[in-house]
Amino acid sequence: MLLGDDVELMPPMPTRSDAGGWHQPVMVEEVLSWLAPRPGAAIVDGTAGTGGHTIAIAPRLLPEGRLIAIDRDHTALQRAAARLADFGSMVSMLHGNYRELPQLLQQLGLEAVDGVLLDLGMSSLQVDDPGRGFSFLSDGPLDMRMDQSETASAETLVNTLSVDELEELIRSLGEERFARRIAQRIGRERIAAPITTTRQLAALIASSVPPAARYGRLHPATRTFQALRMAVNDELGALEALLACLADLLKPGGRAVIITFHSLEDRLVKRAFLQGQRNGAWRVLTKKPVRPSEAERERNPRARSAKLRVIERCPAT
Repeated sequence: MLLGDDVELMPPMPTRSDAGGWHQPVMVEEVLSWLAPRPGAAIVDGTAGTGGHTIAIAPRLLPEGRLIAIDRDHTALQRAAARLADFGSMVSMLHGNYRELPQLLQQLGLEAVDGVLLDLGMSSLQVDDPGRGFSFLSDGPLDMRMDQSETASAETLVNTLSVDELEELIRSLGEERFARRIAQRIGRERIAAPITTTRQLAALIASSVPPAARYGRLHPATRTFQALRMAVNDELGALEALLACLADLLKPGGRAVIITFHSLEDRLVKRAFLQGQRNGAWRVLTKKPVRPSEAERERNPRARSAKLRVIERCPAT
């Protein structure tokens, strides 16, 4: 993450043959339609991941556009760099947090851009890698850090927060009705030994809830894992910070496209977009969120909960 005075630029882009394991992005055609990238425009992909959206946007900015690709996950960004190597200096690859976008743009010599894209979903690379600790489907360390240069992991929170703090975290970020039971069980179990793995925590959570809640559509650990991931990465805080400065980052007529995957994020975006419209900063282009097509939902089940919202900066007065 960028913390000092200098932009942390990625090392030289590797060759295309070095890339592999790319995340499947959601609603690519919808993003292109609503973001409307054009030759010469400056576009930010604040959650570039492995470059799924970015690689679709880049050709539309030629010959003299600017593409700023930002991500907290250094490994994912390296893979995106490989895919975007052919576009050369038109693309700036930055390891950082989109909440720092004003500083990042300033250090790149830019005050505002023509478009901002945020895809707030988890990367398949993160979810499917047991070593990252995002999923309980495979055993791994209780990590969940998107940026592995950060210090506090899910293991840190699980083993150091008070029972009351854990309960509040699980209830507020996971919307888990059995938050108290789960927090109390964690508090008891960690007395004997720290809780360090995903399977260990998932089993503990499953045994904490009533039997009837163990065999529903969702695994009983799903909401707690979501809450821990969001807390470790301060996901709502980052989104709130970006929304607060978004109007200043967009040129008149510039657009912001934000894709969310659960209700907490979507409510933040919806309210901020409506408030900005009332204040005259922008107009909301999507009265209702745009959803993935049925064909995409069948092809990519992880797209099912995606919601896309769009605003357009009002002309300068």
